[in-house]
Amino acid sequence: MARRKGRRIGLFGGSFNPAHEGHLHISLQAIKRLALDELWWLVSPQNPLKPERGMAPFDERLAAARQLARHPAIKVSDCERRFHSRYSADTIAHLRRHYPRDHFVWIMGADNLREFTRWRRWQDIFEALPIAIFDRQPYAQSACASKALQRFTGQRLPERAADELASLKPPAWIFLHGRLHGASASAIRDKVTIEDKQRGDDR
Repeated sequence: MARRKGRRIGLFGGSFNPAHEGHLHISLQAIKRLALDELWWLVSPQNPLKPERGMAPFDERLAAARQLARHPAIKVSDCERRFHSRYSADTIAHLRRHYPRDHFVWIMGADNLREFTRWRRWQDIFEALPIAIFDRQPYAQSACASKALQRFTGQRLPERAADELASLKPPAWIFLHGRLHGASASAIRDKVTIEDKQRGDDR
């Protein structure tokens, strides 16, 4: 069922610890394939499922994300800190109340489906927004067999319907394949740690 007119906005949540070219790659793909007007990076103050150790300060991560996301359609948001929100379901509820005319789509990589059923009120996210899941190797096969997608298997759309997703009433989701990007935050952090150690050894 089509909904009333409004902006088509992708919501891409994460720690962005740090933001990297892989985030930007998925974002640009989402804007193009989902026909979005804007895409918001929702920088999390602290992911409840990730340890605080090794997490860069929020302001540092936010500034780095803004430095990288230099695209007119990509907005980097600190709304989770302003909303005092720790959980994506709460953030989505806040945004829908604040922007009732706009149409939001939840953007996520396939790797996030490994723990998605551990997210607080994960089923509410499917019920609140259409969801676009982007392939990330080697997670595609296990992602499609995940409990979350099995629960909503009847609401899957074909890839050719991607540009309609934002206008559809949830639950509705799509799995998008395409050119992949190899960057990952954990690999970048590991590289920085090794380089720091090597500089220390050289002193």
